[in-house]
Amino acid sequence: MSAQSIDAVGDHFLVGLRPSPVLGERDRALLQDLKPAGVVLFKSNFRHDLAYDGWLESHRRLLEDVRAAAGRPDLLISVDHEGGRVTRTPAPITRFSYAARWAKDAAAVGDAMGRELASLGINLNFAPVLDIHTNPANPVIGERAFGATPDDVIEAALPFMRAMQAAGVIACGKHFPGHGDTSVDSHLGLPSEDSDIEALRARELKPFSAAIAAGVPMIMTSHILFPRIDPDAPVTLSRRFVTEILRGELGFEGVTISDDIGMGAMKGFFDAPDAAARFLAAGCDMLMVCAHFTEADRARGFAAGIIDALEEGRLDEALLARSKARIKALLARARIHRVEALPEAALAAHRAAGAQFSAATVEVV
Repeated sequence: MSAQSIDAVGDHFLVGLRPSPVLGERDRALLQDLKPAGVVLFKSNFRHDLAYDGWLESHRRLLEDVRAAAGRPDLLISVDHEGGRVTRTPAPITRFSYAARWAKDAAAVGDAMGRELASLGINLNFAPVLDIHTNPANPVIGERAFGATPDDVIEAALPFMRAMQAAGVIACGKHFPGHGDTSVDSHLGLPSEDSDIEALRARELKPFSAAIAAGVPMIMTSHILFPRIDPDAPVTLSRRFVTEILRGELGFEGVTISDDIGMGAMKGFFDAPDAAARFLAAGCDMLMVCAHFTEADRARGFAAGIIDALEEGRLDEALLARSKARIKALLARARIHRVEALPEAALAAHRAAGAQFSAATVEVV
């Protein structure tokens, strides 16, 4: 094991906090030791039992503690905020419905979401969903997608992305190369799709290609196996998908991030000590490790494995340097937002921007 500190590769990690609105000592220690590029917030990291001023003050303290522990000014504060069930924040932050319900108002909703997230100190949102809703039996995407054709998705996702980013929140397109035609929920198991590359080019890849042309700075990989394209590895660990198709064919020069590697689809794939090094060798940049599905402390072992692989010559230093440069460029555009209450007039205008959601939201999806 190398004596080099794990924070030497901290830029390659995004850590999901444990389910508490207060920074726990284990999370604090991990942030201090690893100094990751950022954190992911979930529903349980907010106080849902307090009025706006109360939970906002709690949230402000949490982010102050996170920044102090990480000890770095360039920090990504991220969240999944798509609408529908995928909404982590308490009232009066607007509870928009699923993307399909406000696709025609995507720019207005993107602006509203961006302004509201920025008011919470959040500078990265894992949206827009670039998947296409092509399988009615899909258990996890459905109306999270903007539509059922590539054009439907492109026509809504791009205005949404531009408006949200103009409000100061970085967009991340997901779930490459498309999760809309699966029949297995990757939170629970590994979907396997029979599509070949020509089928993906004809449909699933089109929204990603359009988003790349429009300048999307980050793309999330999916945990799906495509045996006819890469029989040996799911997309997150596939050089064929990440380096050859996403970067080589589609020309993406931004940051790639995994979906949470604790999800059921990744069971067994990240057990080996060299798993994180293989992830980076495939062409990915940032590994998401969240406490909801696994122990976030696993990031320590992953970081040590990356350092060992570098020192033993199993991971190309030049490849890692290019990856780190991409991450640094992303961090440079991440704004530091103050946590502050929005006036009721602004919130009322946001509620008028698109369809609302009244059912229960969830901790993670």
